[in-house]
Amino acid sequence: MMKRIFLAAIVATFAAGSAFAQETCESKAIGKDGKPLAGAAKTSFLKKCKADACAPKAVSADGKPLAGAAKNSFMKKCETGA
Repeated sequence: MMKRIFLAAIVATFAAGSAFAQETCESKAIGKDGKPLAGAAKTSFLKKCKADACAPKAVSADGKPLAGAAKNSFMKKCETGA
């Protein structure tokens, strides 16, 4: 019984650690001076960051890169969720 509880605690610790380690585009929106971006600079950075995060995922089921309308649809869906 104790082994199961201990194992569950270890698994939960690693799962929580990896979730906190992921950086979002919001957290990366920092200027060269170390201050958070604001206004148009922040909007532009977030748009580019989300596009860069989604681009490598735009592949079809057979592993080929998406193109045309399929890529546009995927990128739009991905960027709203990123």
